[in-house]
Amino acid sequence: MRDADGDDSAPRTLLEQLIWERRQTFEEFAEFAEEFAREHDEPGTLSVRHLGRLVAGAHPDGRPLGAVRPATARLLERIFGISIDELLAPLDRPAGTTFQPLRVAIAVVVRGTDVLIVCRRGDDASGISWQFPAGVIKPGSRPAVVAVRETLAETGVHCVVTRKLGTRLHPTTGVLCEYVLCDYVAGEAHNADVVENVAAIWVSSANLTRFVPAVQVYGPVLRALAPVGTAT
Repeated sequence: MRDADGDDSAPRTLLEQLIWERRQTFEEFAEFAEEFAREHDEPGTLSVRHLGRLVAGAHPDGRPLGAVRPATARLLERIFGISIDELLAPLDRPAGTTFQPLRVAIAVVVRGTDVLIVCRRGDDASGISWQFPAGVIKPGSRPAVVAVRETLAETGVHCVVTRKLGTRLHPTTGVLCEYVLCDYVAGEAHNADVVENVAAIWVSSANLTRFVPAVQVYGPVLRALAPVGTAT
């Protein structure tokens, strides 16, 4: 995908990669960011010129950017759910290669006051056991489609996506995760993927952190579940 200047080289920062994944030009994203700021009472602003410097990680003459204005940093962090330091970090890759981060779609499926979780088979190196249904997003796939498909494949539960909750680099695994909130439609929860999982259950949203440590749960997920009993 080309940016505003017609450059189709590999992205230089995670921020640029995420904008490209949204299939937006710099002008389109800057316009979106301004609208987001108005709707969420954020004082930050983002011009196309400023955005160009941010995604490049430097001024046009090569000078380092220096500190990002706090209001602008907060605006970008709210849009993506990722810290400004991570968004602006240069992508370390061999020359001539494109950046393909491992992306995972996370389905937060609710049914009344319950939320659906699965238990992965064995304790892996990351220490994760109970978690939400998830699936790898292959190039060209949409996170919402992956989330619905993997939920059915893992648990036998049919669901529909209601809204996106945000994107972050997982604090334990470092994987780029895209979270979507889903409503239950039909099906009895069971372990439909015995190779990967040992269980699939509904738990009260208020008891979620008994299974998944609160520090590992993405903030917007806790806030989305709060109306049905989960404390933020």
